[in-house]
Amino acid sequence: MAAEIHRITQETLDKLKAEYLELTTVGRTEIARVIESARLLGDLSENGDYHAAKDAQGKMESRIRQIDNVIRNHEIVERDSHADVVQHASIVKVVYEGDDEADFQEFFIGSIEERPDDVLVASPTSPLGAALLARRVGETVDYEAPSGVLRVKILGLR
Repeated sequence: MAAEIHRITQETLDKLKAEYLELTTVGRTEIARVIESARLLGDLSENGDYHAAKDAQGKMESRIRQIDNVIRNHEIVERDSHADVVQHASIVKVVYEGDDEADFQEFFIGSIEERPDDVLVASPTSPLGAALLARRVGETVDYEAPSGVLRVKILGLR
């Protein structure tokens, strides 16, 4: 099975490479030091510090594998900041049919790795993300959700 291609900007790729380098050098060295210190505290079966450090090591190694996967399987995408259509890395303001416009939601169309803070992510390959791509403000689009077909109106882009 072919690996999923992660469509990301050059800026995101650069950030991921820096994080990868930090985790595989400083991060691994630091966690090894913490584990060794915890081992010196005695019986490992009842050593909370040791178990917490091993848990932190597992999470860090998982993140390293995740970043490595993105770095190995990526495609650089360019975003036209002047475009008036939904594209990769757009933040789209939508309202669901039947809701008041004040109850809008914003979705970042792209990779979770690029997500701005406090914005929901819709992958470009998800039903919502795919339905929104190449659409304009004011358009209404339908997409298939687990609960059935949903309709959203695009209120804005940023």
